[in-house]
Amino acid sequence: MDTVSDVPYIVEATGLTKEFKGFAAVKNVDLRIRRHTIHALIGPNGAGKTTCFNLITKFLEPTRGTIRLNGRDITRTKPADIARLGMVRSFQISATFGHMSVLENVRVALQRPLGTSFHFWKSESSLSALNDRAMQLIADVDLTQYANHMAVELPYGRKRALEIATTLALEPEMLLLDEPTSGMGREDIARTSDLIKRVSENRTVLMVEHNLSVVANLSDRITVLARGEILTEGPYAEVSKNPQVIEAYMGTGHGHG
Repeated sequence: MDTVSDVPYIVEATGLTKEFKGFAAVKNVDLRIRRHTIHALIGPNGAGKTTCFNLITKFLEPTRGTIRLNGRDITRTKPADIARLGMVRSFQISATFGHMSVLENVRVALQRPLGTSFHFWKSESSLSALNDRAMQLIADVDLTQYANHMAVELPYGRKRALEIATTLALEPEMLLLDEPTSGMGREDIARTSDLIKRVSENRTVLMVEHNLSVVANLSDRITVLARGEILTEGPYAEVSKNPQVIEAYMGTGHGHG
């Protein structure tokens, strides 16, 4: 059965279209996401990137088109079932319980795949194995010094790191990030970029991101959307030279961070 990894593309979307009351937010988009790459969806406001992302992550049903995950048709599959197939949208589990510590949050997330979520009365001995794994994940996202802090007390950027840790607890094969650096200052952006780079090893990442420097720094491949259609696709060096991309992003003389 383990022929899945022979399929070079983990996700293949064909003819993806989403209409809202006759308005096509996404029009006939073909998107192929190669395994073990970081793939970014970018585009100006209203380009359809969030709609496209929501279709792939199953938050929206397409009007037309098909989506395959590891060669399997998931067009009508529910988001919860998608997670079981290895594709997890970070923040979809909103797994940060404010008044639990960072360690407790990650431990709860680790209990999910075992089907024992919220069994807080489990014996201490079985929890110690969970603690080791939880502390490893916490170290992976650079939160060791915050392990015993309440989630609600964390600075904003660190909250996002905790959300990524709770997502990684589900051992996703593919990680879906919706504007992971939005609302962050420069230091948090740099730290979050490093974190995404680290966690993407042996995983596939699809992200929607506004910040072009983050995209330039992280992405193997970039799909640029404009008015619901693919404007161009390729590595950053290529995409950033495209006159239509420059026009769409910069407009006439307006810089864009």
